[in-house]
Amino acid sequence: MSIRPERWALTQPFAFGHRIETASDVLVVEVHERGLRGWGEGSPDGGDVMELVSEARRLQSAVEAGASRADLLTLLPAGATRNAIDCALWDLEAKLSGQRAWQLAGLPESRELITAYTIGLDTPDRMATIAARERHRPLLKLKLDGHDDVARVTAIRDRAPEPRLIVDANGTWTRSDYLHALAPFARLGVEVIEQPFAADQDEQLRQLPRPIAIAADESFHGESDLERMHGLYDLVNLKLDKTGGLTAALALAHEALARRFKIMVGCMTGTSLAMAPAHLLGQLCDVVDLDAPLLHETDRTAALRYQGSAVSPPEPDLWG
Repeated sequence: MSIRPERWALTQPFAFGHRIETASDVLVVEVHERGLRGWGEGSPDGGDVMELVSEARRLQSAVEAGASRADLLTLLPAGATRNAIDCALWDLEAKLSGQRAWQLAGLPESRELITAYTIGLDTPDRMATIAARERHRPLLKLKLDGHDDVARVTAIRDRAPEPRLIVDANGTWTRSDYLHALAPFARLGVEVIEQPFAADQDEQLRQLPRPIAIAADESFHGESDLERMHGLYDLVNLKLDKTGGLTAALALAHEALARRFKIMVGCMTGTSLAMAPAHLLGQLCDVVDLDAPLLHETDRTAALRYQGSAVSPPEPDLWG
């Protein structure tokens, strides 16, 4: 097993919530057996990637001794480190077995997906300028923060009348922000509002109107959260860096669907290596948000193929 941090520059600063990112710092884990390599990638959620490196090194001897994906669920908590190792083991298992990851997961053959394209937080005019440039895309995701949000979405809709719209407040809204936005957003065709309130303030959704579907991101991490989601959210956002890998995410997706939630797959600002296993999860999802490589200056040598917003399944030389 080998472990390393990597940094990938973004084409421009990407703002959301209370953060601005100019580069994507990721953990890459490789596992080797019988001359074959499996690899995976994880991204810290605003933390230090070197903490992920240290955490992975603490588990190295267990993985090299043969710890399985099932073992990881008890050896490590959910998070980006477990995600990188879990996805590396999926990739290695596929190569050793001569099967694709979708076969190992018991899913139909992976199909092309349509991903949202995210417009980072900025002034209404600047966001609208980007929306006009990207108006050919079928689905735009707009980052908001509780200030000038109606002006932002109005300006974007004026410049890009065709795309479907979802918005993501990353937990920055107040109750008044929410109530102020509902009617104009419905009129402007917003289909989903993602994480309007901070996770410790979202119980107020039980008493508020929900004419637009509400998605949980920061409020939703694992199966133990699903019961509380009823009456608050209509969709749950699965991110492999939150669930701690594809193994846990697939189980969680099936459980969420059984409880009649719609599901979406999201991502951090990782490379195609991080998107590849998430693409497999996306086969089960109602909303796909796997556009991070489109925000990078460069990508993996063997990268996912994006044609507009259509993203093809990974080839074996990338993952799975």
